[in-house]
Amino acid sequence: MGFFLETLLGGLMAGMLYSLVALGFVLIYKASGVFNFAQGAMVLFAALAMARFSEWIPLYTGLDNLFVANLLAFIGAGAVMFGVAWLIERLALRHLVNQEATTLLMATLGISYFLDGIGQTLFGSDIYKIDIGMPKDPILAFESVFEGGILINKEDLYAALIAAVLVALLTLFFQKTVTGRALRAVADDHQAAQSIGIPLNRIWVIVWCVAGVVALVAGMIWGSKLGVQFSLTTVALRALPVVILGGLTSVPGAIVGGLIIGVGEKLSEVFLGPYVGGGIEIWFAYVLALVFLLFRPQGLFGEKIIDRV
Repeated sequence: MGFFLETLLGGLMAGMLYSLVALGFVLIYKASGVFNFAQGAMVLFAALAMARFSEWIPLYTGLDNLFVANLLAFIGAGAVMFGVAWLIERLALRHLVNQEATTLLMATLGISYFLDGIGQTLFGSDIYKIDIGMPKDPILAFESVFEGGILINKEDLYAALIAAVLVALLTLFFQKTVTGRALRAVADDHQAAQSIGIPLNRIWVIVWCVAGVVALVAGMIWGSKLGVQFSLTTVALRALPVVILGGLTSVPGAIVGGLIIGVGEKLSEVFLGPYVGGGIEIWFAYVLALVFLLFRPQGLFGEKIIDRV
C-alpha cells in the first residue's frame, strides 16, 4: 500500500507541472480562439531569461544572497515575458484577427521558431541551471503508518506546491477582479464583450502577459529539475494530451487532465511496464488523448464547438 501511495503522489506532483504548461494553451485559446503552438518556446525563452539573469545579477552587482538574486532575476524575466507577449500581440496576432484557424496556428508556429532562435541568440545555447533553492533530497514520511514509509521527492513536492499556488492565484484573479471578469466575458462571447465596451486588443495583451508569467513559472520549475536546454520546448508536447483530455476551453480541465495523466503515467509504468518491457510512460498520455478525440473530442470539461457558434 505504501509503494502504491508513493507512486500515486509522484504522479500527482508530475501532473501539476503538466497542468501548469497546459494552462498557457487554455488561457490564450479561451480569450482569443488562438491555439498557441508557441507555448513551449515561451517556456524555453522564459527559462533562458531566468537562468541568465540569475547568473548575471550576482556577477555584476556582487549580490551573494540567493533569494534576492533569484527574486530580481524573476522580476527581470517577468518583464521580458511581458515585452514578448506585447510584441506578439501587437506585431503579429493583431493583424490576423478573424483569419482562419489554420492561419493563426501557422502564425504561432512561426513565433515558436522565432523565439527558439532569438532566445539562443540573446542568452546563449549552452545548458544552464536554475538554482532556486529547492531541496533535492528525498524524505521518508508516514513511517509509523506504512512499513518502510513513503519516499517523497522534496523537489517535486515544492514544485507541485508552487504550481498549486499559481493556479489558486489565477483562479482568484479570474473570479474576483474586474479584469478577470472581463477576460471571462471575452472568452464567452467576443462580440457581446466588445458591445459593452470591453477592449479586445487590451484583453488579448493581458492574456498573453498572463500566459507569459505561467510560462516563466513553468520554465523556472522545469529548468530547476532538468536544466535549461533546447529540449525544454518539448515540455509543451507533454501538455497537449492534458489539454485534449481536460478540454481546450476549461481551466479546471487543464488541472484535472494534468493530474489524471500524471497519475496514469506513473501507475502504468510502475505496475504494467514490467510486463510489456517498459516505456509506457512515453506514450500513455498520447494514447489516452487519442481515445478522447475519438469518443469525446471536447474533453472532460470543454464545450462542443457547435455550442459556441
